[in-house]
Amino acid sequence: MLKHLYIKNFTLIDTLDLELNPGFSVITGETGAGKSIILGAIGLLLGQRADSKTIKQGAEKCVIEAEFDLSRYGLADFFSLNDIDYDEGTCIVRRELTSAGKSRAFVNDTPVPLTLLKELGEQLVDIHSQHQNLLLQTHDFQLNVIDVMGENTSLLADYHQAYIQYQKAVEDLEAMERSIEQSSQQADFLRFQVEELTAAALTDGEQEELEQRSDTMTHAEDIKSALFEADRLLSDDERGAVGSLRTAESALAAISRVLPGAAELAERLSSCYIELKDVAEEVSRRQADIDFDPAELDTVNNRLDRIYELQKKYHTDTIAGLLEQFDMMKQRLNAIDNSDEALEGLKQQVDNRRKMCKDLAAKLTKRRKQASTLVENEMRQMLVPLGMPNVRFQVSLTATDLTRTGTDKVAFLFSANTSTALQPVSQVASGGEIARVMLSLKAMISRAVKLPTIIFDEIDTGVSGQTAEKMALIMQDMGKAERQVISITHLPQIAALGTTHYKVYKEESVHGTVSRMRQLSAEERIIEIAQMLSGSNITGAAMENARQLLKMGN
Repeated sequence: MLKHLYIKNFTLIDTLDLELNPGFSVITGETGAGKSIILGAIGLLLGQRADSKTIKQGAEKCVIEAEFDLSRYGLADFFSLNDIDYDEGTCIVRRELTSAGKSRAFVNDTPVPLTLLKELGEQLVDIHSQHQNLLLQTHDFQLNVIDVMGENTSLLADYHQAYIQYQKAVEDLEAMERSIEQSSQQADFLRFQVEELTAAALTDGEQEELEQRSDTMTHAEDIKSALFEADRLLSDDERGAVGSLRTAESALAAISRVLPGAAELAERLSSCYIELKDVAEEVSRRQADIDFDPAELDTVNNRLDRIYELQKKYHTDTIAGLLEQFDMMKQRLNAIDNSDEALEGLKQQVDNRRKMCKDLAAKLTKRRKQASTLVENEMRQMLVPLGMPNVRFQVSLTATDLTRTGTDKVAFLFSANTSTALQPVSQVASGGEIARVMLSLKAMISRAVKLPTIIFDEIDTGVSGQTAEKMALIMQDMGKAERQVISITHLPQIAALGTTHYKVYKEESVHGTVSRMRQLSAEERIIEIAQMLSGSNITGAAMENARQLLKMGN
């Protein structure tokens, strides 16, 4: 329930700070006084798109804030899921706009995106304006009424999930069929590529080894010459480094008893000798191993040329890249060779999921037929007292193929007279009849859905007299069921039945024309309703009539 509304610097409103009451409230005021401005501000709180032009001229910032009482409406899970502090007694929703075009939204001081604000707003307030009467033309709205009355939420959720899975299966099947068609055209080429890479018998690391062997054999003479020279300098019997090192070690060892430190130097030379001798032996072995074989070099280079050729062809510079493509080609070829089996599997999956959708849709249809009878009966009971004694209201259910809502197409058929054939309500009902039908639908739905606040914006269009009074009684009754109903009206019969009466008006201030809204006292209500009855020239008869209307509402 909307407990408090605060608006600052929104179009013609400089400051509005208003307490709102439970039950049935009415808002009156002359055309252009600013009732639509207040609705626009509430709409922003419910997540509607903002326009910086709505900020009061000369102001830098606009603030719209509302306090809601959420007790009895079961919204704790929503707050927990979205990590927002929850207090069922007080929920503060705030929207801020700046002249620079920035918009921010908060729920209990937690910043939230506009999508989340809209999701919460749909559970807090339902604003029914005149353009919403166009909903009667839409299949989705009419079907939603039936599903609400049939309490189909859980079953509909199951169906939606099954339908999504069915659509996914159809998409997978279509993608497989396209892939098979394309792949079949590529199969021969793929097979050639697989055979080519199979024949190449590539192994990971082979390229690096071959390149090293080719480089070694290409520089064999230079290598042998360098090894020979190193062997000579190390191992020559007369002047080789190994022999000289051994001689130096013996000389130091001989004087170790007479020269302090000579023994340590001899030991260090001994270690060097062992290492150098090992190096000399390795150089000697390497020298013997180096042998240039032109035929082997040709074999190695031919193998490398084939590897380079394949890498260029398949746009990679490593054997690992070639092997990866080889595996992918084999998988694609295997998929093509086994595509018939996979295709049959997908077709079976589509059939199974379609059957599941059909079964759930059949259950929906059965419950919708039951709900349709309920809706027909309730609508007739509500419309007859609203000045339509001969009204006929029928819910037409026709079968369709699977859709996201099932296999039913709904149409509300209507006739206000016995002589007129039933036709879609949006095509034959007058403006006043549409208003009464929509009010009856809203009243019926409100009994099935826990919606804290419902705002009717001139739902009384096209009606007057006793019919207006009956509509007011319906809204009054709606406001008694733990619900807050607010009606913006121009009719005194409706205004008189409100528990609380607010007036919107304009006045001149030092900053120009501004819109105001305030709660009327008992005496002010009499004057306001009298003015609605007789215009600006209030007569005594109008005052007395106003008192009588107000007595009826109490």
